[in-house]
Amino acid sequence: MTTPSRPLAYACLALSMSLVGSYVALSKPLAAAIPVFLLAWLRFGLGGLAMLHWLRKPANEPPMTPRTRKLLFLESFLGNFLFSICMLFGVSMTSAVSAGVIMAAIPAVVALLSWAFLREHIAPRVWAAIACAAGGIGLLAAGKPHEGSAASTTPMPWLGNLLVFGAVVCEASYAVIGKKLTGALGPKRITSLINVWGFLLVTPLGLWQALSFDFSSVGAGVWVLLAFYSLAASVWTVWLWMTGLKAVPASQGGVFTVMLPVSAAVVGVVALGETLSLVQFIAFALALAGVLLATISPVRTPR
Repeated sequence: MTTPSRPLAYACLALSMSLVGSYVALSKPLAAAIPVFLLAWLRFGLGGLAMLHWLRKPANEPPMTPRTRKLLFLESFLGNFLFSICMLFGVSMTSAVSAGVIMAAIPAVVALLSWAFLREHIAPRVWAAIACAAGGIGLLAAGKPHEGSAASTTPMPWLGNLLVFGAVVCEASYAVIGKKLTGALGPKRITSLINVWGFLLVTPLGLWQALSFDFSSVGAGVWVLLAFYSLAASVWTVWLWMTGLKAVPASQGGVFTVMLPVSAAVVGVVALGETLSLVQFIAFALALAGVLLATISPVRTPR
């Protein structure tokens, strides 16, 4: 594939993160219609069917070492299996807007994990980004859910936000482990192999819920939404992100993660009928500031 132009690369990166935010928000009605483990199982199954051709080992790829196999399993267990379970259960208990604010902490958590496990240096502006992310999440935790929101009808509204934050930690771990894996395998092979592991891990729980689930109760619109969720989460977002990074440095590409909380909030307000409270708005602003601080490279003045 040829390297895309800069404008096209920027569009791919922005669309990738917008899709992530939209499927985080749209998984809320899906989790209300389909049991969580069954939903995750169907997601991995449909995504795997769409990228069967990515499983084929390229001729120039070296044999996988035992360490690479272990990293692949860990990548799938944290980034696919646990991430999906935490996110699906979490968004069923909280609002899509709140989930978007919490998911905006991903760059800050990636920085913390990179510092802890990869011994990478954290610049002062990244520490400020971590503080912004913590402040935004803290505001959500301290704020009172408003009437009619998912959080206001849940016995333990804090649990939904906590589970979404668990998904953030899983996704950040996924990113850190991915730094190790990309030196051994191509992005398509990594994506397809960890999807297979995710499918295998959730199969026992998915089959257990499938045996007692009435599939005829699911409307056509939910099936269409499930197809979009499966393809967006497993295929499209990865392909768009990798395509954009062909022409844009990874550090600069990270700026486009700002589209994740924006799209999650927009879908929550426009498509799901949620409202943005003052506390959520302030938390949202803090989250966006944290994303920008964590991802925009400082401008260096020439001597």
